[in-house]
Amino acid sequence: MEIYNPFSLIGKTILVTGASSGIGRSIAIEASKMGATLIITGRDKERLNETYTSLMGNNHLQFIADLNESEAVDNLVDSLPSINGVVLALGIGDWLPFQFVKKERLYRIFETNFFAPVILIQKLLKGRKVRKGSSIVFLSSIDGPVTAHIGNSMYAASKGAVSAMVKGMAVDLASKEIRVNALLPGMIETPLIHCGDITEEQLKEDKRLYPLRRYGKPEEIAYAAIYLLSNASSFTTGANLVIDGGFTLL
Repeated sequence: MEIYNPFSLIGKTILVTGASSGIGRSIAIEASKMGATLIITGRDKERLNETYTSLMGNNHLQFIADLNESEAVDNLVDSLPSINGVVLALGIGDWLPFQFVKKERLYRIFETNFFAPVILIQKLLKGRKVRKGSSIVFLSSIDGPVTAHIGNSMYAASKGAVSAMVKGMAVDLASKEIRVNALLPGMIETPLIHCGDITEEQLKEDKRLYPLRRYGKPEEIAYAAIYLLSNASSFTTGANLVIDGGFTLL
């Protein structure tokens, strides 16, 4: 007897950006375990291939692409088959107290965290690559839409813009039966949090602010992405799903 599984991704083709590391890599791997055919993109050929070789199943595709470059985006869209889902996991951080923020650095983080994923989706829609009934999942953050941290205003602003865009897109695309949602993680154990000026001691102290006394794991965000990509979430659109170990409860 076949086990009923509303979270199955069998028969779905899913595009994951930022799949060369961190949350994007985990989402791609976990989605492949649920039966999806994956199309993964990233800028680092070696790291993207590591993700590719970790995928379960066959017929997956990988494309090296810098989504900040218009020509690269056009080439990617032209090369894609029709898809059932997109996860926009590409993102960068930049930590600087607001009074020292420069326009160039603000533009840079918005280009990667906001403009690149939004323009990609627009081009996918214009190219008729996104099937009716598809699911689009943005990776946002609790910082910006819900919380704030010292020195993180640029990143927070870019993620706040993502969460706002998700709501507008959800309304505009509902007539096409395309759902649009966002994941809002708290701190997750990825390479991103170990770069910059934050020390390991500061990270250890910060973990104590979480009721679960730890940061999340990439696969715990991947499981939420699977829910949003699957038919289990067919009545969910315009949502900003907080996954933060209870941080925003305090």
